[in-house]
Amino acid sequence: MLTALRSAAANLDRHVDEVDALNVFPVPDGDTGFNMAATIRAALGEAEAIPLGERSLERVAGAVRSGALMGARGNSGVILSQILRGMAEVGERGARLDGPTLASALRRGSETAYAALAEPAEGTILTVIRDAAEAASAAAERDADREAVWTAAVEAAAASVARTPSLLAVLREAGVVDAGGHGLFRLLEGAIFAMRGEGAVAAAQPSAGSRGPVRARPHEEATLGYETMFLLSAGGCDLDLDAIREELTRLGRSVVVAGDERAVKVHVHNERPDRVIAYGLSLGSLTHISIEDLDSQSLDVAEARARSFTGGADPGGGGGRQGRLAPTLAPTLGVVAVAAGEGLARAMESAGATVIVRADIGDPASAELLAAIRSTGAREVLVLPNDRNVRLAADQAAEMATGTTVIVLPTRSQPEGVSALLALEPGRDAAANALVMRTAVGALRSLAVSTCVRAVPFRDRRVEEGETIVLDADGALAAADPDRETAVLAGVAALEPRFELLTLYRGRDADPAEAAGLADRLTAALGGVEVEVVDGDQPHYRYLIAAE
Repeated sequence: MLTALRSAAANLDRHVDEVDALNVFPVPDGDTGFNMAATIRAALGEAEAIPLGERSLERVAGAVRSGALMGARGNSGVILSQILRGMAEVGERGARLDGPTLASALRRGSETAYAALAEPAEGTILTVIRDAAEAASAAAERDADREAVWTAAVEAAAASVARTPSLLAVLREAGVVDAGGHGLFRLLEGAIFAMRGEGAVAAAQPSAGSRGPVRARPHEEATLGYETMFLLSAGGCDLDLDAIREELTRLGRSVVVAGDERAVKVHVHNERPDRVIAYGLSLGSLTHISIEDLDSQSLDVAEARARSFTGGADPGGGGGRQGRLAPTLAPTLGVVAVAAGEGLARAMESAGATVIVRADIGDPASAELLAAIRSTGAREVLVLPNDRNVRLAADQAAEMATGTTVIVLPTRSQPEGVSALLALEPGRDAAANALVMRTAVGALRSLAVSTCVRAVPFRDRRVEEGETIVLDADGALAAADPDRETAVLAGVAALEPRFELLTLYRGRDADPAEAAGLADRLTAALGGVEVEVVDGDQPHYRYLIAAE
């Protein structure tokens, strides 16, 4: 089982960019492949952690189920985790891995994934796993050989992926197949290579549905080295957090420095932990020292350990994915919010939220959201995913947060999250706040401004590569034009009813002068509407716009 899982994960790794490029709408934030690969790697890492002498089918299946649920990222990753959960339930019964058992596992995986969604949609990964399971079951009735059964599943998955545009108009219009379904096909395909004694390097060439160039991704380091963590207490002088972070970044990677001038918690990955320890000793005294060999454990597990060690705090930044503690609310109420950039994170923190700052690529895992929920120490917690693709992971984390009442507000965008937080009343309970915050979100209209990365037909026109596109909170096209200001003005003009305040959250790629000029144009065009610019620092979207 582990050999097949390794091969499946390796095959998807090879095709991550191919899957990511299958974005329904051509914006540069496609991460379905990355999220699915991170999810399967989390499952594999949990299984690999079982000592060699204890790797029974039951133990490995249980580890795969647990690792997938905790490591699930994005909606596609969560659905994949549910498929793996159902398949693992069959493995945990201790049956032989013959053809009928594999068919039963696929069928159970399909049933579990469908049951996990309130409104399952056809033409997605759900259709692909169901078609694969049905083909496997039919094959198992003819032949109990597991390779024959799995081959039938792989072939059915490929055909099912090719049919997805006929089931979803949005795929047909975009000229792509379903990304999640295609990612699942690559996983099933990788497993058959292992059954045949082949390596994942023998994978088929990218399908005709793939788009875009292959890009290097910070997915997994060849040699991870060591994870070093400790608590540093100041010696004779106050600690300079920025200087410490700069030096540790020179010495290693995945740097986290959290604390104040008297004491900081440190986390870093590198190949020479002795140098990290020596540097720490040069500044003061060290306690709670931990050094782990990362090459013997899952990177996702290591990152989760780091977040746990730092208590979710990283007040000074430091790159990458971060969980940060909020200002104290009432001890009974906590709020967790996902931010797309440092500026947005500051706005959410100032309103009292515990913030997870998203990485440029990939969505926060269920384990990260769960850790943030627990870090609040509150009996009731409100979770704001602030992205449609984070919603399922937030729901999954809420289910795993036993002993805590968790309400997930379906915020679709970063501006909706900020608006919800501004309506927060710390003295009220979670249910009362959820009602008020939903009302605030309902009164807000938001837009996202990005650049088209692939020419695509849309209704009565064709949007060309390089054009500025303006999307509404549901991801529908509000405006497009080769000129950025023209596109933004058209998108804002389409907002109804009238509004009094327009907030531009400036993205990482927009300089202050450009944002100020756009604000002036909007002020002149809207007459009487106040326009303000806030540094959001979000990637991929040059501006996020809130109208209220």
